[in-house]
Amino acid sequence: MSQKEKLLLFVLACLNFTHIMDFMIMMPLGPQLMRYFSISPQEFALLVSAYSFSAGLSGFMVAFIADRFPRKQIMLTAYIGFVVGTLACAMAPTFWLLIAARTLAGVFGGVLGAQVMSIVGDVFEYERRASAMGVVMTAFSVASVVGVPLGLYLATEFSWHAPFWFVGILGVAVIGLIWMYVPQLDGHLKERTQTKHHPLEAVTHILQDSNQLRALLLTSVIMLGHFSIIPFISPYLTINAGFGENQLYLIYAVGGALTLFTSPQVGKLADRKGKYPVFVVFALLSTLPMWLITNMWTNSLVIVLGTAAIFFVFSNGRLVPTQAMTSSVVLPQHRGSFMAINSSLQLLMQAVAVYLAGIVIQKAPDGKLLHYDWVGYGAMILITLSIFIARRVKPVEAV
Repeated sequence: MSQKEKLLLFVLACLNFTHIMDFMIMMPLGPQLMRYFSISPQEFALLVSAYSFSAGLSGFMVAFIADRFPRKQIMLTAYIGFVVGTLACAMAPTFWLLIAARTLAGVFGGVLGAQVMSIVGDVFEYERRASAMGVVMTAFSVASVVGVPLGLYLATEFSWHAPFWFVGILGVAVIGLIWMYVPQLDGHLKERTQTKHHPLEAVTHILQDSNQLRALLLTSVIMLGHFSIIPFISPYLTINAGFGENQLYLIYAVGGALTLFTSPQVGKLADRKGKYPVFVVFALLSTLPMWLITNMWTNSLVIVLGTAAIFFVFSNGRLVPTQAMTSSVVLPQHRGSFMAINSSLQLLMQAVAVYLAGIVIQKAPDGKLLHYDWVGYGAMILITLSIFIARRVKPVEAV
């Protein structure tokens, strides 16, 4: 890997760090926000899903124009809007204004994930793509190890507004990195014909390709399973298991620290042994911590952190080959549009998963959360189903 490629991956990882931290921090802030605003699990689910829903819709709309502009131009515009939305969250004084600010951040944030995946897909050939994805996805680990614990500390010491100020100010610096170090990446424009393209071209290409449809179905099923569990981990552990709010940062720090090392290794393993076999192993392994988390019976620090650690490692290990597979089902000249639709669908399914979980989970008279285990069983079934779907997702070269 050349120095220029490493620098590009570093900038993309920085972008992902701020983007992921902004999204992740809402979930461990759950106990504070539910108490501060006096809201129910359903209202908290609405707060979390507001970002995902607006991001999903905006990502879908951008899919129609994503391949008509240089990758850098779309990324820079979207990231500036995302930073503005995050700073609006920092200044939001009420629950409904916070939802409005989260919606604004989502409108622009929904474009970023697809552009990162498109750039990696454009720059790195299939044989090296999972390794590159693994490097970019270390941002998730760093956000967990550094970002979330720091965000929780700032929220505890100051207020829940503070983490959003941190992300917004850091985002201003990342804008400069994108401007200086991300190339135009307009090669896909040269590969497109000079004829006039139909505005629904992105959708028609997908509808005519069963392989792309299977890739989108794979994304949908995984997101429905994964994000039905994620937002309620912190509220459930603190309210039901008696885990201390001041210890929540340890869950993300330990889990993220492990994935910081395992994510690049999983990428290399997937390139050597095959994306699908590695995906199957981690998908099956991830069902164990799903059951443990949604049925947690103790506030033992060792058991909770051990369970969270394997949940992070196995879930992240499942995601690396998935991203490599889905980014490879389409030709470069259509990759931006496809990845935008894929990212949009991903975010919409996250919103649906959180909302449905919020409906299933009820609050008992004593304040405890009920039926989180039901959500866990449903997630395990969906992840198992994804194994059979992934088997038929092939790179475009093989098709």
